[in-house]
Amino acid sequence: MDRIRRAVFPAAGLGTRFLPATKAQPKEMLVLVDKPIIQYAVEEAVDSGLKNLVIITGRGKNAIEDHFDVSFELERILEDRGKSDLLKLVRAVSDMVQIAYVRQKEALGLGHAILVARDLVQDEPFAVLLGDDIIDAEVPCVRQMMDIHERYDASVVAIMEVPREEVCRYGIIDGTPLPGEDGRVFDVRNMVEKPGVEESPSNLAIIGRYILSPAIFEVLDRTDRGAGGEIQLTDGLQNLLSKERILAYKFRGKRYDAGEKLGFLKTTVEFALKNSEVGPAFRAYLKSLNLNEF
Repeated sequence: MDRIRRAVFPAAGLGTRFLPATKAQPKEMLVLVDKPIIQYAVEEAVDSGLKNLVIITGRGKNAIEDHFDVSFELERILEDRGKSDLLKLVRAVSDMVQIAYVRQKEALGLGHAILVARDLVQDEPFAVLLGDDIIDAEVPCVRQMMDIHERYDASVVAIMEVPREEVCRYGIIDGTPLPGEDGRVFDVRNMVEKPGVEESPSNLAIIGRYILSPAIFEVLDRTDRGAGGEIQLTDGLQNLLSKERILAYKFRGKRYDAGEKLGFLKTTVEFALKNSEVGPAFRAYLKSLNLNEF
């Protein structure tokens, strides 16, 4: 069994939900308290022991590369001004890990974005992290999934329970719990993309963390374009399921949806409250608000 060494971060989307803020700025660079969204996912991968990272970018995404690159001019200014704490923060970002970049020339969906990473990933299983989903967990979510992969040598998708009325927003799995796993690991029988409440096989929703077999590349290469004229990852996973075992893992931790406005605002509030620098003052400010004035 091959160990997981690489992580792929699809970041070529247009970010239309956040227009006009994302007209000239990548959605992945929207700031959540004091770090861009994508940095949270990169830190999760690094904390999980992954050092070979691949970010899928597109036109207008240069800010992502600049963020993780060395900024000699900024570092020199901070050093000259004696701002050692800020200098340490800036260097920590560029020293975090080595990242390779590949461009998705057309916005043809998540499945296509993963497919363009094929030459960099090669014939190995790999992790996929969607930056929109930020997961706060004592043990990084991807590390938890890597442990499941090492036990069963199978692809793994992260899942969580959602209210039945919200199943239409997610890919939903139909699966059988594995014995001895405390109801957290399921053998996937089928996946249904955004089902109606009555048709949904469960309330176990797939979220943006995956451990994928390299066989996914051949499958995606033969997957027809689906909704929106895009190559959908869910379609690829359904095709992979006919060839290989796929497990679903109910991760330990809390998932935040930073991919839409309300979710982003909720995430910002909770992360600000937990921030050691601004948390106490922000909490006091929230308590002082008279919500009836808004």
